[in-house]
Amino acid sequence: MLIRLLRTHLRPYTGSLVAVVVLQLLGTIASLYLPSLNADIIDRGVATGDTGYILTTGGWMLAVSFAQIACSIAAVYYGSRSAMGFGRDVRAAVFHRVGTFSAREVSQFGAPSLITRSTNDVQQVQMLVVMSCTMLVAAPIMGVGGIVMALRQDVGLSWLMLVCVPALLVSIGLIISRMVPQFRAMQDRIDTVNQVLREQLTGIRVVRAFVREREETRRFAEANEALTATALRVGRLTALIFPTVMLILNASSVAVLWFGAARVNTGEMQVGELTAFLMYLMQILTSMMMATFISMMIPRASVCAERISEVLDTESSVLPPADPVRQVRGRGELEMRDVGFRYPGAASPVLSGISFRVEAGRTLAVIGSTGSGKTTLLSLVPRLFDATSGTVSVDGVDVRDLDPQVLWRRIGLVPQKPYLFTGTVASNLRYGNPDATDEELWEALEIAQARDFVEAMPEGLDAPIAQGGTNVSGGQRQRLAIARALVRKPEIYLFDDSFSALDLTTDARLRAALRPRTSDAAVVIVAQRISTVADADQIVVLDDGVIAGIGTHEELLASCPTYVEIVESQRAVESAA
Repeated sequence: MLIRLLRTHLRPYTGSLVAVVVLQLLGTIASLYLPSLNADIIDRGVATGDTGYILTTGGWMLAVSFAQIACSIAAVYYGSRSAMGFGRDVRAAVFHRVGTFSAREVSQFGAPSLITRSTNDVQQVQMLVVMSCTMLVAAPIMGVGGIVMALRQDVGLSWLMLVCVPALLVSIGLIISRMVPQFRAMQDRIDTVNQVLREQLTGIRVVRAFVREREETRRFAEANEALTATALRVGRLTALIFPTVMLILNASSVAVLWFGAARVNTGEMQVGELTAFLMYLMQILTSMMMATFISMMIPRASVCAERISEVLDTESSVLPPADPVRQVRGRGELEMRDVGFRYPGAASPVLSGISFRVEAGRTLAVIGSTGSGKTTLLSLVPRLFDATSGTVSVDGVDVRDLDPQVLWRRIGLVPQKPYLFTGTVASNLRYGNPDATDEELWEALEIAQARDFVEAMPEGLDAPIAQGGTNVSGGQRQRLAIARALVRKPEIYLFDDSFSALDLTTDARLRAALRPRTSDAAVVIVAQRISTVADADQIVVLDDGVIAGIGTHEELLASCPTYVEIVESQRAVESAA
């Protein structure tokens, strides 16, 4: 998964990566050349007292060092640009893919996990790319070059490399093999922390209302401690790597000096050659250390790449049609014929045998107990889910055959939990129609019974709205969401329990103001209150996912026991109040 992800998203940066390899090659060659020059200074300059040779060769060493620095800086520049571009592209790809998901895929992954995958997971893979461009490319060049240059200095000590290099690789490999499962567990722990934190932020009012701060603090502490424990295990293994590397490096240096001194004493080596051999061995081991340092990152990056690829490889269960219908005649007629819906693996369907028709200018209300499938039913129209049986059609065309953009332009949806975006009142209302004028915005606000509180804001339409609309009340949030749908002027209005946070007076005024505005559109209202649905042209009563009754308010009172039960229960509550 990691290789495929890198190959796919680094392809546009091939030129920069080639430049990195060339620059790292030149810089490493310069680095390998320096010990030889240093050996010449010792053997031909210091040993013979030739000051001129020392100065000339020293100047050449200085020039080579500057060239090495320049190549390294340029390589880091191109490598960093490639890595940052890679991260940007992968995040964009994940964001785009998640945007195509239906509610089923979003629920499957979970919002906290999707957030982690598009941020922390991408960052881990991006960091691997950065380190690979700056260190991993140079490591094999330096390792192979160091071996060749060391053999040029003295073949008799080459057996030390056959001992030191495998010892370093085996010891680091054992440590890294134990880190892989810990890295996988760490990403899951991060998901859990994000999930708990997100729930607490979005439900902070509920937490306070039920005095559950201590319980939520305990939940977060448990998730945080689990992540901390995993991170500490990884940290201990990471901390073990560097002492191991330093032990092998220092032991190698002692061995070179010990055995090299004997060869110098017998005249088989010069002092400068011994110094150069030691430096080359250090470069070889350093290159191995660099490679193992990158290897430490590869397991975690591999886990992250798997999680990213899982998102990118997941196809939405709601797919656009192969040959979409882009022209539709009619004015928003909605029909369901024998519609059923079942979640994957569920023992029983959520909806079964749903059939009704809503013509333009008519209002259909859907009522039922909690869990009866009302929201799921409404979600089938804009294809947040796809029906598993039967057909949902708009103006005689199955919604699965319609071009998604054509379908969505004809629908104005006010969800059960209205969401407002960071910005202003105007920017949120224009989410439905970017070209809407201020007059159209005020008109929609007036119909939605939101004009008064928006006018009371000092900035009016430019009043700031916080993320999720947390700086306005639940009722105000609902009315702004209704106004947003009205600004769109769709052919089908879908109100999913959109009046629940309104008092009865505001609810009645809003529905009265809606009638003339929606007189030429089909309207579907999901509601809990009888007062909200009583005036509808047709009422569908859902009970455990099937239609228990359909008709007007009076017809249902005479023929539908489930509807009568709902009416009587609400009257009892009102009488008690």
